[in-house]
Amino acid sequence: MSNSIKDEPKPVRPWTIYVIHHSHTDIGYTERQERIEQYHVDFIRQALKITDAAHSGTHPEWKPFRWTCETFWAVEKFLEEATPAEKEAFQQAILRGDIELSGTYLNMTELPDFDLLLRNHAKAQQYAASFGHRIDSAMTADINGYSWGYASSLLQNNIDNLFSCIHTHHGMYPLGRKQTPFWWEAPDGGKLLVWNGEHYMFGNELGFCPNALGKYMIKDELEHYLMEPKPRHNDIASLRINRYLSNLEQEKYPYNFVPIMVSGLGTDNASPNAEIAEWITEWNEQYGEQVTIKLATLSEFFGVLKQEDLSSIPVHRGDWPDWWTDGVASTAMHTQIYRDAQRTLRKVKSLDPNHETASLSEIDEAAQALTMYAEHTWGYHSSVYEPWHPQVQMLEVRKQSYAAEASKLAHRALDKVLVARHGALLAPHRPMRYEVINTESAEATLLVSIPLDGWENVILQSEFELVDEKTGQSIPYQLSHTQVIVTELTLSPGESRILHIRSLQQSDAKSPFAKTVTARNIEPIPCEGVYDIWSPPASNSPITIGEDFIESESMRIEWALNEGITAWIDKTLTTNLLDVNRKYEPFTPVYEVTPAQDEHNPSQVHATRSRMGRNRKGTNVQRDIGRLSQVKVLENGPLFALLELVFKVKGLTYYALHIKMFANQPRVEVSVRFHKDSVWLPENVYVALPFSMGSDAELYVEKAGCLVRPWKDQLPGSCLDYTAVQEGLFWYSAKDQTALAVSMTDTPLLQLGSIEHQPRKLHLMQEEDSKPSTYAWILTNYWETNFKATLGGFYEFRYAVERHHKVDPQQVTGKLHASTGQFTVHRIRS
Repeated sequence: MSNSIKDEPKPVRPWTIYVIHHSHTDIGYTERQERIEQYHVDFIRQALKITDAAHSGTHPEWKPFRWTCETFWAVEKFLEEATPAEKEAFQQAILRGDIELSGTYLNMTELPDFDLLLRNHAKAQQYAASFGHRIDSAMTADINGYSWGYASSLLQNNIDNLFSCIHTHHGMYPLGRKQTPFWWEAPDGGKLLVWNGEHYMFGNELGFCPNALGKYMIKDELEHYLMEPKPRHNDIASLRINRYLSNLEQEKYPYNFVPIMVSGLGTDNASPNAEIAEWITEWNEQYGEQVTIKLATLSEFFGVLKQEDLSSIPVHRGDWPDWWTDGVASTAMHTQIYRDAQRTLRKVKSLDPNHETASLSEIDEAAQALTMYAEHTWGYHSSVYEPWHPQVQMLEVRKQSYAAEASKLAHRALDKVLVARHGALLAPHRPMRYEVINTESAEATLLVSIPLDGWENVILQSEFELVDEKTGQSIPYQLSHTQVIVTELTLSPGESRILHIRSLQQSDAKSPFAKTVTARNIEPIPCEGVYDIWSPPASNSPITIGEDFIESESMRIEWALNEGITAWIDKTLTTNLLDVNRKYEPFTPVYEVTPAQDEHNPSQVHATRSRMGRNRKGTNVQRDIGRLSQVKVLENGPLFALLELVFKVKGLTYYALHIKMFANQPRVEVSVRFHKDSVWLPENVYVALPFSMGSDAELYVEKAGCLVRPWKDQLPGSCLDYTAVQEGLFWYSAKDQTALAVSMTDTPLLQLGSIEHQPRKLHLMQEEDSKPSTYAWILTNYWETNFKATLGGFYEFRYAVERHHKVDPQQVTGKLHASTGQFTVHRIRS
């Protein structure tokens, strides 16, 4: 050891470092997905060989070796191809404590709903129970947080402890410090013991693994390579270990032990490495009286922690928003497909709860595809600075294919279930009967489109009625401008109705819906089919449309050219539902781009992104706000009116809102359609949602398994800027038991903090009375790695704004599910 290192300060008290050896699972970041699967299967085989050699006496120096399987996904893949002897050896290694199972299936984004979380967290525990074992701990690495319901899911699966290794690149740990425990109180009051830990490869920076000496989180004066000669490696390790422990003492760290994660190579998806055990043994022989290092499992570490005074560990209740969940907006179309597949699978479970038609294996296959898309890795590591690379293209397509596969499997299962409910497949002379089903847990009133095949549109040329077979009465309908029959139904949870189309003219036996009037003499009907003569509004429409407004019995929306929507009025309360302090008008597009010094230089495009930190944009960001340029009435009938509002905005060659106002309900559906230019520079696209119900109303968002009040129900020091929702958000007035709900069918990211570039505030740093500003964050490609480099393409994202009366927050959540899930409509046999 050099004299300069000998002169360094050393820790005062004796220490034990518990080293947890694992492999961080990134599916697709460093290699092809199937290659990574092959790696992780072999990693378990390597760990078994090491433990066998340690206990057989071949390598007794490896006896301290421990291996933690970070994710059960890797174990599952191993078990699929392991021999009986390997399976037995694996179980014995687990029972001995040489190998440990984590209760985590994969490192996830916040896309999964609560059912999927429960399913995934159950897997490891179910396997352990098969040979008389119980898992008490789980770990995650890389990801920066979890839905509050994540804690509930772990606890419901009998997991007591969670070890979190947050990666602070574009993110941050909560509580204002790492290497600290806390009790995470779940929504139902259960408590999960959490260790808020260091980066998952910090042990490599401290030198625990020979030939894998990292430098990433540590910002010291030492320059070195991953592979250094042993004396140089050991000198650096000694210096860093002593500095680190001394610093913990200065920071008044309360324990004489500390856990550190280590990887067997200087990379993600790394193998086990027996040399770590050898290096630790040599260290302990030389320095063990002052600093003892011990390989340990998660369970061993938490066992040590629980010998301390647990009452001194603070309790924190609330959401832990994941800074890294923003990847869902880098592949927004596929995220949209994912969300539809997840809802479709819920429909299958609702309609076939006993799996009489769609088997458990079919449902599980769809759930697995959902899981693989929702895993936190979005693409290959060089996706931004060399987007043309074959590996980038290959891994991008494969990642996105998980969403497509989930969609196919979920819809296939639903098709089977509907056929079992007398669904009519394609055949001549099918009866025009339709079943409409509410598969959600809340009553809803929704518009229902009756599907016709193209050759059946002759029906629409004659008089007909739509009959509700429950009452035998004709019900109102509206023929849309796209020649679709639309009606309105109110259905209770689980309720279904049978509707049928009945002709009122049957003069032609071959065509029961033949038209009997060949020409009209008092209507402006053009022979070429171009309807461009102005006509007064239909007298049967209860909705009034003027030059700058649309108005139903309960709602009024106003707009101004070159601005946008300027008022959204609840007529029952004579209240404008827009935030008086709003910066942008509702559903106005906000486009951002951060220039690079040379936008055609890959290294410049990459470097521009890498300097963004937690702002997700540069200090020189350029922002353009959409300007309303055109308003067109597409239709106005007895059930709804439809407007098109076209905006001009940079970065998008086309942006239009299709606004559908219900005639009989305080509900407006908004479809956002646009064409995004292909740009290599880092971009963000937001849609303003500046709604409000006044200062007394509270904002809620629905997340997996729970409701959260942003900026209130959160861990201290957690992300304030954005969160990922399941079905939407709402403002709730407890005094009046009323709510204003915004359902977000396709886009999960909700921006809450300012979109200006500025120092980011964390929870409890904000002003006491401050409230979130709400935007749908629909597109982003700001990351310098992993994300899709360009966002170009065509998109349509759907939202709905609806008022609810005499409801509680849980009931509003059910309404959100009904709003996004919609009624299930299918054609049936007689």
